[in-house]
Amino acid sequence: MPEISEVARIVHYLKKNLVGKTIKSVQVQEDEIIYGKAGTTASAFKTAMTGKTVVDARQQGKYFWLVMSKPPHPLMHFGMTGWIKLSNEDTTYYRPSKAEQEEAWPPRFWKFVLDFGDGQAAFVDKRRLGRIRLVDAKAEDMRKTTPLKENGPDPVIDKDILTLDWLSKKLRSKKVPIKALLLDQANISGIGNWVGDETLYQAKIHPEQYSNTLSDAQIKQLHLAIMHVCTSAVGVLGKKEDFPDGWLMKYLLGDEKKDKSRLPSGEKIIYLKVGGRTSAVVPSVQKKTGDVAGDFSEDEEEEEPKPKKAVNGTAAGKKGRKKKQVDEDEDDELFEESDEQPPAKKQKGNAKATKGKTSTAKPASEPGKAVEATGKRRSGRFKA
Repeated sequence: MPEISEVARIVHYLKKNLVGKTIKSVQVQEDEIIYGKAGTTASAFKTAMTGKTVVDARQQGKYFWLVMSKPPHPLMHFGMTGWIKLSNEDTTYYRPSKAEQEEAWPPRFWKFVLDFGDGQAAFVDKRRLGRIRLVDAKAEDMRKTTPLKENGPDPVIDKDILTLDWLSKKLRSKKVPIKALLLDQANISGIGNWVGDETLYQAKIHPEQYSNTLSDAQIKQLHLAIMHVCTSAVGVLGKKEDFPDGWLMKYLLGDEKKDKSRLPSGEKIIYLKVGGRTSAVVPSVQKKTGDVAGDFSEDEEEEEPKPKKAVNGTAAGKKGRKKKQVDEDEDDELFEESDEQPPAKKQKGNAKATKGKTSTAKPASEPGKAVEATGKRRSGRFKA
């Protein structure tokens, strides 16, 4: 799930708790995916970090890094379930469960633990879709290195680049569903599934509509929405309860028992596959005003199923627990975003664009690099 605002939350806690401190020791666990796919090893990471002082913590979209007293600097990406936990402060953006509060240290699924003497920081990742790499460059040149240089501007720190004129040219230069364009990190850094849905809801734009069919007025509204949603979400460090009133995600995120097929006002919410991800759409607000990709018809649009009550200790209870897991999988697919996706496929020449159709075009994976996910997707999850 970590997108631009959740990563900003971690950067905030890293600045608060780590900057100015020297790493006394490092514990690592070898992982040929999390380290190996990023071109390094856990032992190399340990050697590179031990004894160094943390100078700063920085971010570009979904990537973040520690500026060390000397290179190399650790550049990290959370994937779908990665996170940084601190031994002396809770970093979560939701209310942790009792089990999480009582969790032993080091936490489960840890990949490294940095010991600063007065506290520790651990990188955890259950599904192993995160990445930890070492970048041997000057601190001021980090954004000029791969993979940061291949990613688009960050809506919060690159406002001078991501202007209305820049966005207009970007949209007009491509013919892809607008949601897929937003998810592609080569275009804009940091927008994942929930940020994309919120942005399009605020802009009143349907996620399936081709990017080059948006009017000047729609592009202006989209630009305002991108800046508003990203800046506001980062400003509250991804905490749902503090999102502005009227946000779609303030209602949809969290509370598994909530009916997510309608807004409190009664407006219907439908769920579509766009850009390889499940998208929440409010049809009464987000109307199609131009051509859309033509892979599926509107009769395939489905409302998210409502959770059913279950009785523990019975067959119904077992069924209920299984249903709960399925619901969690569906929420993961809707609100978590992985960049480990295959490149978008081009439409066949004889496939005509029509109105009222849904796209299955997938966003590109990390630019210039092969797709790193080795697992198969099942029920909205990845297994590596």
